[in-house]
Amino acid sequence: MLSGMAAAPRRPGPIDETSKRIIEQLQADGRRPYGEIGKAVGLSEAAVRQRVQKLTETGVMQIVAVTDPMQLGFHRQAMIGIRVSGDTRTVADELERLPAVDYLVMTAGSFDLMVEVVCEDDDGLIELLNGTIRAIPGVAGTETFVYLQLRKQLYDWGTR
Repeated sequence: MLSGMAAAPRRPGPIDETSKRIIEQLQADGRRPYGEIGKAVGLSEAAVRQRVQKLTETGVMQIVAVTDPMQLGFHRQAMIGIRVSGDTRTVADELERLPAVDYLVMTAGSFDLMVEVVCEDDDGLIELLNGTIRAIPGVAGTETFVYLQLRKQLYDWGTR
């Protein structure tokens, strides 16, 4: 989850069955050659390339390398619930700019925002919480859920 979606992508039209099948092929193997995908979905390599480009440009999908943060020196991951006083969007705009934030959603319930962060260590998490996140105007409170062990992380839920 170490990649962000492009800012304000164009709104895509309806996704047809062929594009859904292309997405499913790439979810199974993001490095699958376009020619091989074309054979599986009944299109030419060039047509697959064009559709993949459109799907990425409109923000329907990303093709990224998903890494194991631990093996890259990021030994602390956490989910932080944030309560906001005032306009939640303003706080979200500030959080989007933080390199340590890899996932950010506006929510309904006990928290206004949920952010996933990746830090080098506990000291980095403490600094991020106290020196950065809690210092953002409008942040009324936080609750941190430190990850002890990642048990499952998949991105192959299909297109339904």
